[in-house]
Amino acid sequence: MLETADYIAIQNLVHLYPKRLDSGDLVGLGHLFANATVYFEGGMSPVISDPAEMTKRFGDFLRLYDGIPRTRHAIVNLILEEVTPAKVEASSTVIVFQQTDALPLQPIITGDYRDILEKVSGQWRFAERHITNDLFGNLGAHGRYTIGQGDS
Repeated sequence: MLETADYIAIQNLVHLYPKRLDSGDLVGLGHLFANATVYFEGGMSPVISDPAEMTKRFGDFLRLYDGIPRTRHAIVNLILEEVTPAKVEASSTVIVFQQTDALPLQPIITGDYRDILEKVSGQWRFAERHITNDLFGNLGAHGRYTIGQGDS
């Protein structure tokens, strides 16, 4: 059975992703997935244990404003299910808000993260992430190419 410290460590890890993304720390974001396979909705090939490629994918996609995307990713409805004492399946919902000089504060997209996390040498890390999106608002100030309904 997972200990309280495991729950806290896993939640902190899951929430490091939006912290790094929203602050523009794309290199740090890439390192979160150094040992993981990350699946993106829309037909892109997965990134397999390649922090530099994760950094590049986000850098190629995101519009940055003075080094930050001007977003807030809110991770909600986090559910953790123990598979083994060293492996957890997690699901969560993401709601992304954005504001720029030209865009008033508003939700721009929602989606789901399905993660597999593993404990190695006493530390929790991502082993797998599936990123999907389901509700789409004004993404014009967010990315350099289109994502949306029909990108499956």
